[in-house]
Amino acid sequence: METSVDKVLKPAPLKNGAGFNSQKTPETVSTNKRLKRSHRQIRAENIFRRTIMIVAVATVVLVTGIMVTLAYQSRLSIQSAGLGFLWGKVWDPVRDIFGVYPFLLGTLLTSFLALIISVPFSFAVALFLGEYFPKGWMPDLLKNTVELIAAVPSVIYGFWGLAVLVPIVRTFESAIGVDAIGQGIFSSSLILAIMIIPYAASLGRSMIQMVPSNLKEAAYSLGATRWEVIRMVILPYTKSGLFAGVMLSLGRALGETMAVTMVIGNTSLIPKNIFSPGNTMASVIANEFTEADHPVYLSALIELGLVLFVVTVVINMIGKRLIKGVTK
Repeated sequence: METSVDKVLKPAPLKNGAGFNSQKTPETVSTNKRLKRSHRQIRAENIFRRTIMIVAVATVVLVTGIMVTLAYQSRLSIQSAGLGFLWGKVWDPVRDIFGVYPFLLGTLLTSFLALIISVPFSFAVALFLGEYFPKGWMPDLLKNTVELIAAVPSVIYGFWGLAVLVPIVRTFESAIGVDAIGQGIFSSSLILAIMIIPYAASLGRSMIQMVPSNLKEAAYSLGATRWEVIRMVILPYTKSGLFAGVMLSLGRALGETMAVTMVIGNTSLIPKNIFSPGNTMASVIANEFTEADHPVYLSALIELGLVLFVVTVVINMIGKRLIKGVTK
């Protein structure tokens, strides 16, 4: 007969000779499934991380390869003209004299003038669609129209500029007493301004719609007007996104080719004012690349592309620094 002490000191019987139950309980099965799922998630996460890293490295390699290729293909022009290529004011392929300064000036003038013209319209469209009328048939129609502007081929803008805009600009030039040419820096800037409006407007609209409603409601509860809410709440909250949209528009304007080529006048002279004919680096490449009949001429056009590439990169870097400055 077992005493109470014997029952306490009696060891528990071993199950199946190993101390473990061979039959899996529902809790054990659920735990194993979670562990297996966790291992699959870890493997998927590792694969995704490696894929993203490969894509990022490939992008850097691609951009570097483009720059190295342009530099290598333009070596004849670099050896011939040196740094004088950047500030040379004469472009004469017959005498092998190549200076990029008139085209660099024309590129910067058209791009920044187009940016100045387009920014008020872009911000107005962004505020209208993002704050005043975010929903409804009319905002949807305007949003689709703005997006359609970005989808129209640039050559269509060029034809429209020649048929409609150039005569209007010519009349305006006659009225203000300058040479009534019609084609020039101002006409190409107007075309570019229309083309780049959708980029800043679309990004600005998205940023404005992301402003937390409690911030705006708090401002309204303190007695702020609609304009004061926009000025003191919406614009400070979205300034980095709005500025990024402006830089995106500028990058689009710097590289535009066909529309600008058709209305800028295509002259190698330095423009005297914004109504004078001129040329951009992209339009020179488009006009003369098939006419390059000797190696130095072809190399100079490729170096022109290299300069355009470097200018675009530098302006984007400056823009990113400015974005960091305004968001601090």
